Amino acid sequence: MTEPEIELDGEGTKRMPLWLIVVMAPFTLIGILLKPLELLLQLVFAPIEMLLPKSWRGEEGVLGTVKTVIYAVLIAMIIRTATYEPFNIPSGSMKPTLLVGDYLFVSKFAYGYSNYSLGFGTDLNLFEGRLFAGQPERGDVAVFRKPTDTSIDFIKRVVGLPGDTIQVLDGVLHINGTPVELQETLPFIDQNCTGARTSEQFIETLPNGVQHKVLNLTDTNRLDNTIEYVVPEGHYFMVGDNRDSSNDSRVLNVVGYVPEENLIGRAEFLFFSVDGCGGMFEPWTWPSSIRWDRLFQPIE
Repeated sequence: MTEPEIELDGEGTKRMPLWLIVVMAPFTLIGILLKPLELLLQLVFAPIEMLLPKSWRGEEGVLGTVKTVIYAVLIAMIIRTATYEPFNIPSGSMKPTLLVGDYLFVSKFAYGYSNYSLGFGTDLNLFEGRLFAGQPERGDVAVFRKPTDTSIDFIKRVVGLPGDTIQVLDGVLHINGTPVELQETLPFIDQNCTGARTSEQFIETLPNGVQHKVLNLTDTNRLDNTIEYVVPEGHYFMVGDNRDSSNDSRVLNVVGYVPEENLIGRAEFLFFSVDGCGGMFEPWTWPSSIRWDRLFQPIE
């Protein structure tokens, strides 16, 4: 078996692809952070190991198993807190991009860290603002804490940046007075356990060139024509891709403008998806309930 070819630079040294550097950077940081913990565990377990029978000592003994479990738990906690956190989709507000039953990973380091993104909630209030702050781009699919109830996580698309003027007229999103480009595409087939229905589907192009699909269920929805919103400094305007079935920043008393400290992270890719039609106690139905074509897909 031959090894895969790796591009070499002019001096003959192996050059790691940029994408791999970006993916591996958080895990390298985890290794650095765990080193002091490893030394601490060695100090704690050293006297305990001396008291145990010889058969229990060493990496393959009982104590080695205990240390392995502790390391695994610590690594899982750090990954979930500082790098990637799994989320699942419970509602259809982001159809067709995200479906009920989708499971995805959210990059916690994409926008930096706040009390919310670190998972501490609002009770501890360890610090104000964000550490290593990064700014969302228009078109990002972002997870955030609901401003009117910070115990709830929401996921929507960033369409308005600080200082922007946002309005929806006749179902068309307007950003700073200019309607976004909409191109009709094939209808969206919304499949459920009892049947399917089709909805109008459009490709929306935001001012920065980001393209994504949106749904139009009706032309007479209460959010098809809105007031003009001016996004305050330090806030963002979020909407669902299922424009007629999404409580988002257009509803000021439910969501409203999202403060940057409420941002948790950017949705990166799907790792699992089920349609909910399989029975929990009917394992023979499980394979057919998995949406195999959605597994390991990037979120755009």
